[in-house]
Amino acid sequence: MRSGLSTLFSRLDRLGQRLENIALVVMLGGMIVLAFGQIVLREVFETGFVWADELIKLMVLWLAMIGAVAASRDDRHIRIDVLSQVLPDGVIRYSRALVDVFAAVVSAVIAWQAWRYLQLEIEFEDQVLIDTPAWIAHVIVPLAFALISYRFACLVLGRLFAGRDPA
Repeated sequence: MRSGLSTLFSRLDRLGQRLENIALVVMLGGMIVLAFGQIVLREVFETGFVWADELIKLMVLWLAMIGAVAASRDDRHIRIDVLSQVLPDGVIRYSRALVDVFAAVVSAVIAWQAWRYLQLEIEFEDQVLIDTPAWIAHVIVPLAFALISYRFACLVLGRLFAGRDPA
């Protein structure tokens, strides 16, 4: 039973990685095409889409959030790594686990607060891109921070109980 559950989680993790990578590529490609098209329309045809600039800004938000989730997945997030230069290897694993616990808690708090803000956007019926509900565009923020918190928690469990240190 344990092996089957482990296999299921492994497959779900690989699926999540593929979906994140596909989303990053599609988002970046879409941004480039849309920005280039907008420049051509403005400079050559003296026209453009009124919603394109705002959509590009929202795509940057989504790209940054999905990229942050992918970085936390691969343990490649920003880290101030002064302690690992002076501490013995056995202690480094525990200090990184402690830092990851802190990051998981902070990310969870941010996810919760972003969720509360999203509820306000729903209540006040804020809109973006002419007539799209703003919460649809901003739902990535609480979702991404919740995933980041989950990934940091997985890193902690891996470091402490499985003896893995991805760094």
